[in-house]
Parts: sequence; C-alpha cells; structure tokens
Amino acid sequence: MIRRLTAALVAATLSTPAMAAPLCDDMGFAGLLAACNRGEDINITLASGKPLGEDVTLQSGAYYTLVIEADGSAELAVEGASFFRAIWMNEIVINKIEVRPMAIDSIEFDKAGVVEMSFIAIKPGTHVMKIPGSTGETQQIKFSIQ
Repeated sequence: MIRRLTAALVAATLSTPAMAAPLCDDMGFAGLLAACNRGEDINITLASGKPLGEDVTLQSGAYYTLVIEADGSAELAVEGASFFRAIWMNEIVINKIEVRPMAIDSIEFDKAGVVEMSFIAIKPGTHVMKIPGSTGETQQIKFSIQ
C-alpha cells in the first residue's frame, strides 16, 4: 500500500507542468504588481520603413511596461491579438489618460505619439505583434512568454 501511494505521488509530481517563479520571493501586499516583480521596459518605435525592434523573452507572472512610440512619419498601427490575449493588461496610458481595457486587437497612430501599456505576462508560447498587412520579418516582433 505504501509503495503504491509513493508511486502515485512520484507520478503526480513528475506529470505536473513546471511553474515559472516570480522575479522576487517576497512580493508583499502588492502581489504580482510589486516593484520587485517588474521586468525591463520594452520599447517599440513605429517609423515608416524601419524595423519594429528585436524579439523579446518574457517570464510568465512578471510585470512589464510596453512603450510604443510613433514618430509620425506615416499612419501606422501594430496588431497582435495572440499577444494581447496572452497577457493581463493593467492599463494603457494615452496622452496621460489611463484606460483599463478588457482586451484589444491593435493600436493605431495617425500622427506622432506614445502609448504605454503595463501588463503581466500570462500564457506561455510565442506571440507575434506586427504592422498590419506587412510580411517582412523586420515588421514584426515575437514575444516569447516562458
């Protein structure tokens, strides 16, 4: 009986998926939003004919800020439904106005401006954010959530 119970516990332990640890041990009252659980800011520049940036690796459960800045050289947007569904958005700040959306598909800039989005990475996998209608590798960024 003890052998069966031990075997069952070992099997259950081995079959459970590995969990990502938060960036800090003692997050306190703020939980996942604690300052010690924040990853580095992610910066994307939208400019006509220029690459969006380099691919990014995120840790599930960590808090990040994504800053998208358009230089106004063209009317440009970024879309990434898969990415936006793989995160929990805390807020999006546009012209010092805070928006707390349930979900978004894209962000479009008609002229120069900055959008800051704070979020917690949730769903592991590789998610793409790109300029709509583009096919080039430099016109997209891959977010790998581990």
